[in-house]
Amino acid sequence: MTETLFLTSATVADLAAPAEYVDAVREGYRQRGNGAPAQPRSKFLRADPEGMLTSYAAVLPETGAMGGYMYSAGFGAGDAWFMTPLFDAESGAPLALLDGASMNPFKTGAAGAVAVDELARDDADTLAIIGSGAQARGQLRATATVRAFDEVRVYSPTPANREAFATDFDADLEADVHAVDSSSAAVTGADVVITATKASEPVFDGDDLEPGTHVTAMGQYSPDKRELDAKTIERATYVPDLRERATVDAGSFMQALEAGAITEDHVHAELGEIVAGNAPGRTSDDEITVFDSGGTGIETVAAAYLLYERASERGLGQTIEFAPASEALTGD
Repeated sequence: MTETLFLTSATVADLAAPAEYVDAVREGYRQRGNGAPAQPRSKFLRADPEGMLTSYAAVLPETGAMGGYMYSAGFGAGDAWFMTPLFDAESGAPLALLDGASMNPFKTGAAGAVAVDELARDDADTLAIIGSGAQARGQLRATATVRAFDEVRVYSPTPANREAFATDFDADLEADVHAVDSSSAAVTGADVVITATKASEPVFDGDDLEPGTHVTAMGQYSPDKRELDAKTIERATYVPDLRERATVDAGSFMQALEAGAITEDHVHAELGEIVAGNAPGRTSDDEITVFDSGGTGIETVAAAYLLYERASERGLGQTIEFAPASEALTGD
């Protein structure tokens, strides 16, 4: 038997600050850039009852941890459930099982922030956020740790939602955070654009992007859905979280490919290759860059291990027992 730490969503909710997530996820992507294993998500769909079962995983050998996400969404419950198993990368023993719901916006936001740090101009001071939900909030909290923005514009289709978002963050950040009434008003003249929506069609016109803009898109990961139009992908230096994912579920890239706007060679590099220094990031002030974030086991394992360490230090969580296969299968 081995004792494994079980951490509820409430337990991990306040264990780490956004900047700590960013540091942990940056290190995870550095390891990926030097060859750490990770694969795109596997997604299984069911029509009746309608739902989705998704999983993905990664090994971070220098962190000493491996694991990933398994989550369901829809089905009879009409909700989503996130489970994060974490294993020791040396012994293979289970370290922890986390309810991954509350960490989700933080670890995904951290991946976006790492991309902004690597790909946005150093003098970027105007940020556009399209979306006002939990993921948009996570992106802003994390991204605000890597750039000092003077202005943050937020747009979402529901006026009350974008106004509430702006009010909440205007009190928390030094930047002037305010709502705007169109995606064009948000994007035009912005140095960094973040899309975090459930939209199935492009949320802004690629012609509205100024030279030198960085875009992080993280709201859709399905071949038939996209947040970015073909013009945006065509104009940009395109960086996915995983190269293999670009032609599996990166709808913006795949639809630009189908339209003939780009070829598969349009993938510049994985984010991890840039973080590790094995591929260049931004090369000029006029370059448009895109980070296509669909979610990977890299940020999940990095964040989960951070939370596991914090909980262990503070004596939080409860232990559950797992039997090794040699014992469970034989009864010895």
